[in-house]
Amino acid sequence: MSFKTWQLEQEALENAFARQLLVEYNIKEVTTQRQAINGTREFEFPVPCHPTHYKSKGNLRLAVFQSGSVRKQNGTYSPYQLNKQYKQNRRTTFLTEKGLETNEYIGIARAHIWSQIARMQFMLEYYLRNYHVDTCSYSGLRSTSSYTK
Repeated sequence: MSFKTWQLEQEALENAFARQLLVEYNIKEVTTQRQAINGTREFEFPVPCHPTHYKSKGNLRLAVFQSGSVRKQNGTYSPYQLNKQYKQNRRTTFLTEKGLETNEYIGIARAHIWSQIARMQFMLEYYLRNYHVDTCSYSGLRSTSSYTK
């Protein structure tokens, strides 16, 4: 199978997943033309962004980026990353009066999700875990493996 064929198949699977999100959960894709060119897909969910605040800023919007991140698009100045965090040893080297000095510290890093359909699945699971209130009628989407076969 050529790369172009594989790429077209993956795009068809992603589009099928997005259509299923609309049918099952009323999650609408609101991707702009500029975002589509960059490989980003943005979705609007049928719940308020801040359900606890008196004046909400519209419905929840999450986006999946080609860079491997999933972000909450509304409610903050900059989009908030939702990817899982882990601790990582980091080192920085500076030129000081004594010469080169290396400082070591423990920093926080984010795990990137490299498959577009995996990012969309992560986004759906985040929504179901944190915002979806009607859990008894959850029929669930098929697992991602059924879309990739």
